[in-house]
Amino acid sequence: MRSAEITKDGHLASFGNLAMSSLSAPSSLGSLAGIRVIDLTRVISGPFATQMLGDHGAEIIKVETVGEGDVVRRQGNMINGFSAYFAQFNRNKRSLTLNLRSERGRRILASLLEGADVLVENYRPGVLASMGLDDETLRQRYPRLVVGRINGFGSSGPYRDRPAYDFVAQAMSGFMGVNGEAGGVPMRAAPPISDMVASLNLAFGVSAALVRRERTGQGEIVETALTNGLVAMMGYLAAEYFATGEVPKRTGNDHPMLYPYGLFTAADGEVAIAPSSETMVMRLLTALGQQQLLEDPRFDSNDKRMQHREPLRERLNSVIGQRTVAEWITQLNEAGVPCGRVHDIAETFEDPQIQHQQMRLELDQGEVGHITTTGFPVKMREAPAAVRCPAPQLGEHTDEILEELGIGAEERRALYDQGVI
Repeated sequence: MRSAEITKDGHLASFGNLAMSSLSAPSSLGSLAGIRVIDLTRVISGPFATQMLGDHGAEIIKVETVGEGDVVRRQGNMINGFSAYFAQFNRNKRSLTLNLRSERGRRILASLLEGADVLVENYRPGVLASMGLDDETLRQRYPRLVVGRINGFGSSGPYRDRPAYDFVAQAMSGFMGVNGEAGGVPMRAAPPISDMVASLNLAFGVSAALVRRERTGQGEIVETALTNGLVAMMGYLAAEYFATGEVPKRTGNDHPMLYPYGLFTAADGEVAIAPSSETMVMRLLTALGQQQLLEDPRFDSNDKRMQHREPLRERLNSVIGQRTVAEWITQLNEAGVPCGRVHDIAETFEDPQIQHQQMRLELDQGEVGHITTTGFPVKMREAPAAVRCPAPQLGEHTDEILEELGIGAEERRALYDQGVI
């Protein structure tokens, strides 16, 4: 028997208490309290979206494959046998193991949907329909249900059936093409950004659909795709391409439209400086004692500074290199110039501002011990996000969820013997 599956007497082994974090107890149940989400997703795109919904009070039932569960449970570093990778994306959820290839498993899923507000899935297009849950059936059987889905390229179009992962989405969206050093090879972003952006978009879309349902009484089908999310993130780079027809060049750490704006070399490391207007450029040069540079015809406008970046970079580095990063951070912030130290991830979580914002949370995983995850990016005053339970063990809540559906102990025992749960 796996440690979190149903025992031979029809019950689950007990795991852990509610998660403890550095956050104070929430003053309310969360903005999405009372919303039930059936989560069929795995890996990152989808689990991150449902976790955010759960952080804000929604009840999340994570449906996982019997005996296997989310593949991420077996990836990354393990803490007492529990995946830190899985914990990062699956707090505030209950886990139900269910064999959706069996007729009885699909009937149990149908029963769950009867009382659900949201269904979220990240299968390839057509997989959910093969289970008898095509869009038309979902609309007819569950007219108030909001269906959220994430896939690689969208559920229509010539690439609908292609498999996709973050690396492919970064490549095909144009995102990778604008990242990297000037004249160098395209470069991916290290975090799985297309998965995370698609999840953010889906959480927003589901929330918007729930608001619409309050007005109309009608559910909705909400879809996001990994590539679409990154295409939308191209922002001003896309705007400039549309305006000029010119493909943006890779500029490394330099801003593609503004200068001076980028990394500069202090006596003991790099400092990120981001003056985004002529006023801020004047503040920067004044703080450096170099305001006379604006009288140089090579540097008296942004267009000219872009054309003469290297001589200006050399001049500024000759000044910035005389003092430490810490000294410049203090002086430039006092002058009203946006700047910051380049942190590695350890320095990020040691930073006093990050600590004050509680962007590091400790989950009490019971017998597993404590696992650290990132905190809540959205802060709300009256109904703040909160950790209500840690990431679940596989199938930890199967027994109680089925009991809530009115399935008695004897039938649950039979379902276990049949491999349905």
